[in-house]
Amino acid sequence: MEIQDQPGKALGATVEGFDHTTASDADIAALKTAVYTKKIAVLKGQDLSPREFLALGERLGRPETYYEPMYQHPEVTEIFVSSNVPENGKQIGVPKTGKFWHADYQFMPDPFGITLIYPQVIPQKNRGTYFIDMGRAYRKLPDDLQRAIVGTRCRHSVRKYFKIRPQDVYRPLSEIIEEVERKTPAVVQPTAFTHPMTGETVLYVSEGFTVGIEDERGEPLDEELLKRLFEATGQLDETFEHDNIHLQSFEQGDLLIWDNRSLVHRARHTTTPEPTVSYRVTVHDERGLHDGIRAA
Repeated sequence: MEIQDQPGKALGATVEGFDHTTASDADIAALKTAVYTKKIAVLKGQDLSPREFLALGERLGRPETYYEPMYQHPEVTEIFVSSNVPENGKQIGVPKTGKFWHADYQFMPDPFGITLIYPQVIPQKNRGTYFIDMGRAYRKLPDDLQRAIVGTRCRHSVRKYFKIRPQDVYRPLSEIIEEVERKTPAVVQPTAFTHPMTGETVLYVSEGFTVGIEDERGEPLDEELLKRLFEATGQLDETFEHDNIHLQSFEQGDLLIWDNRSLVHRARHTTTPEPTVSYRVTVHDERGLHDGIRAA
């Protein structure tokens, strides 16, 4: 196994010659270190069945199955499927997922540390995923903005981008909203926390899931503060030219592993639809999101 920095990129490392079936514990530790320090590791030359993909994820930690069944792979439920390609006339997974800035499971009480994405059908144009390193983004905040968020907490909710399920057809919208709020009530996390694996301070906000900010007493703060954070980090830049934004491309056989604690990401969907399919496995590692959350 050979790990190298991505040339000319602020983020990312490429990993050649990795085979999860023969990798030693030291190899796995080195791979995870690359994920935590380089934020994204691109495994090259992977050719895995769904069950083999899950087995790779299991080498890194404990997989988390997505809570809504319509996203799940029909044979390996731990795999989340994003697809606009029907199989035998049947929709598998969900199309056009993640077209907004977010960290995976940010709206849940115990988000996981590592995300793995294995593209299956790759668009010919505009392929890739946008990322923002929220550790670097925190360090670049103006001093007054850093001071303004000391001791604050943010509320995160799925309600803004919850996708209507097949069983929701003909249901009253109020009933669906009530179910969403009951099953996935908003959660509160520190606006910034210490990354348990690196010691880095990470800003934990996203335009997609963060719906409010409050002080130490739980009193709501002006939403303008959140808007300033979104703007400063690059999440409101629709040109995607902000200095914080990194476009990670990929090719057939690539498998991306990233640090879900310190990155927010956004899918790059094409304006003219192209066939696209990707598989996702998400895993809890040895520590919680931050030291205020105990690892499950």
